[in-house]
Amino acid sequence: MLRSGLFTVDYSLFTGFCFHSLALHSPKLTAKSYPLSAIPYLCRMKLFNRLMLLSLAACAMACNQQGNSKNDHKKTAGEQFSPLLKELQQQVQLHPDSAGVRLRLATVLDSIGDFKQALRQMDSLIAKDTANYGLLFTRAQIFEDAGDTTAAMQAYDHAIKIYPSPDAVLALANLLAEKKNPQALQLCGQVQQMRMGREYDAHCAFIAGVFYARSGKHDEALKAFDACIADNYTYMEAYIEKGLVYFDQKKYDEALKIFVFASKVNNLYADAYYYQARAFEMMGNKDSATLRYQQSLSLDKNLSAAHEGLKRIGAE
Repeated sequence: MLRSGLFTVDYSLFTGFCFHSLALHSPKLTAKSYPLSAIPYLCRMKLFNRLMLLSLAACAMACNQQGNSKNDHKKTAGEQFSPLLKELQQQVQLHPDSAGVRLRLATVLDSIGDFKQALRQMDSLIAKDTANYGLLFTRAQIFEDAGDTTAAMQAYDHAIKIYPSPDAVLALANLLAEKKNPQALQLCGQVQQMRMGREYDAHCAFIAGVFYARSGKHDEALKAFDACIADNYTYMEAYIEKGLVYFDQKKYDEALKIFVFASKVNNLYADAYYYQARAFEMMGNKDSATLRYQQSLSLDKNLSAAHEGLKRIGAE
């Protein structure tokens, strides 16, 4: 679970350096019907070209807005990006040596789930610039998006050998933490030694907490999540993960307190209400569970796990 957030467009990617915000992916939550929105956890920062993609997509869709029906919002990602995708494919044919155009095409393909073609574009770029950290990092992210954790870890490791940026190091640490590999803690320690500031310290503490939580070391996990929150009290995923430590021990009252507090820190955070509903459901409080599931859906209508929860308790 990480968060998406602001990143900086920096064309230095193509000269071998790329300064962008941390781009991690959340622990793949496997237990108890966790919502899809909980899956991207350090994800408040995806690679800078995602911002370029959104800008391009906004322009492309704005040009086609007139005359569209009220059902436009129901289009799939592929349909929404279709005009932009076609335009970029044409541009690649016209300018096959343009790294910028090819990278944007790879980003669009990644966003619509065509990972094979996205990786093909990245391989083409990397073949011409084998030591470009930014390209290697992007390729690793696409592997991660595709769910190929092994390839993603290898790709992050490759990028780190070119340039050991804190972003790549933490991206690798994140995946290792999910696999309960203690090397995750070593990598977090390396980043902390860089003294990047409280934001990165919070990420390090969060990843450490994930490692401890997945390893069943509940006390250490709670301390790590508390440290994360101390560095950044708006780190919502840390509240959720802290609550899940109690939840996994069937301490639903304690878990509920954390989830309720999270909703007070950010009352628009859908996951906080979803997990409150889960706690109420486990405690047999159907009415409260129903209300919280509905609240989570009012904030995120695509929260499929909340729909499943309502069906499970016979409220939908």
